[in-house]
Amino acid sequence: MVLNVKQTTVAYRCPECGSGVLSPVGVFSLSGDMVKLKCSCKNSDMSIVHRKDNNTVRLTVPCIFCSKPHTFTVNTSLFFSKELFVLPCPYSDINIGFVGEENAVKSELARTELELLDMLEESGIQDFKGMRGDDDVITDSQIVDIVTFVVRDLDAEGKIFCTCHPNGREPLPDGVEQREDCTYDVEFTNDGIKVTCTECGDSALIPTDSLLTAHAFLNSEKLVLGKNN
Repeated sequence: MVLNVKQTTVAYRCPECGSGVLSPVGVFSLSGDMVKLKCSCKNSDMSIVHRKDNNTVRLTVPCIFCSKPHTFTVNTSLFFSKELFVLPCPYSDINIGFVGEENAVKSELARTELELLDMLEESGIQDFKGMRGDDDVITDSQIVDIVTFVVRDLDAEGKIFCTCHPNGREPLPDGVEQREDCTYDVEFTNDGIKVTCTECGDSALIPTDSLLTAHAFLNSEKLVLGKNN
C-alpha cells in the first residue's frame, strides 16, 4: 500500500542576505507545534504553525522591506493543494512568501529576485539590507515626506476607504447610510505613519522604515483602513 502523503514547498527571501530560502513541508511535520525555516546566514527565519482547532496554517514571514515580519493565515487544504500562491508585503505589494509546487516556487523566487534587483538599481541601494532602516526608528525625513504626501493626495481624491466609505469593500447592510465626509487623523509613530478615521476608528499603519516601501506606496491607488490595525 502506497500512502499519498501531502507535501508542499515553502520559501521566503532573507531580508539580511537576500538569499531565497526554500524547503519542503509535509503534513506530518506540521503535526508538531511549529516548523521553522531558517536562512543559512542564521539572521532570519520563517515560522509555520498548524492550528488544529480551526484547521489553518499560520505563517510568519520576514519582510525584505519592513522591520517586522508579516503574519498570514491560510486554510490547511489550500496550503497543500495549490500549485502556487504567494504572500505579499501589505505595504509594498512585493511577494515575500511562496507556497506550492517546488518548480513553481523556484520560478517565482527567481522572478521576484529580478524585480527586486531592478528596484535596487533604480533606488541606488547597494544591497538587500539597504531596503530596510534600523528597527523602531523613522530613519529618513524624505520617507516621511513621501508617505505624508501620498496620504494627503489620496484623501483629496476620496480614495481612503473605511467602514464609513467602503468603496471597493463589502457593501453596507440595508438601511445603513454611507458617509462621505470622513476626516482622518495622521499620527507619526516609531513604526510608521498611522492613518485613522475619526468617525469609525478604522486605521492603517504605513511603515516608514524603507525608502523602497515609501516609493512603492507612492504608486498606491487607494488606502483601505481596517479594524484593529
